[in-house]
Amino acid sequence: MDLQVLPLAVTMMAGPQIMSAVLLVTHRRAVQVSLAYLAGIALAAVVGVALARGLAALLAGTVPLGDPEDSGSTGLIIQLVLAGLLVFVAIKNYLGRETSEPPGWLGALQEAEPGKAFTTGLLLVLLMPTDIMAMLTVGVNLAQHGSPLSAAIPFLLATLLIAALPLLSYLLFRRRATAAMPGVRDWMNSHGWLINMIVCGIFVLLIL
Repeated sequence: MDLQVLPLAVTMMAGPQIMSAVLLVTHRRAVQVSLAYLAGIALAAVVGVALARGLAALLAGTVPLGDPEDSGSTGLIIQLVLAGLLVFVAIKNYLGRETSEPPGWLGALQEAEPGKAFTTGLLLVLLMPTDIMAMLTVGVNLAQHGSPLSAAIPFLLATLLIAALPLLSYLLFRRRATAAMPGVRDWMNSHGWLINMIVCGIFVLLIL
C-alpha cells in the first residue's frame, strides 16, 4: 500500500466523527464511553477496509487494475475518481457552510451509555459517504499493489489515533482539556469544510 493514502485517515475522522469523540470526553464517564466509541471506530474501519479490499480484488479479476507506477492504470483512475468525489463532497460542504447545523443525535451523546457510543462509532464509519469513499480508495490501492489486508495497518492505526486524540488529551491534561474541548468542537463544526478541502487537496496532489 502506498503511504500516499495515509492522509485519508484525517478525512475518515473529519466532521461528526471527531466531533463525537470531542463531545464524549465531556461525558461523566468520559473514559468508558470514549473507549467504547473507539472500539466501534476500529471494528468498522477494519471491516470496511476488508470489504473494500475484497470488492477491489473482485474488480481486478474482471478489469486488470494495472501497474501502480502507470499514471494511466485503471487502479489509479479509480482512486482519482474516488478522490474527486471526496473533493465534490468537500466543495458541497463549503457551499453549505453558512446553513449547516450539527446533527441532532450529536447532543444526545452527552448522556450516552458505552453501548450507544460503540454503535455510534461503528455506524459513523460504515455509513458516512466520505468514509466509504476513503476505504474504497484504500481497498483499490491494496488490490493494485497485490498487498494483503495487513498492509493497511498503518492507515487503520492512523485513523484510530486521530479518533483517540480527544481522549488522549483528556487523559494527559484533564481539566484543561475538558475546558478546551467545547471550543474545539465548535471550531471543528464550523470549519469542517476547510479540513476536508485541505486533506482532499493533499491527497489528490500525492496521487498525481
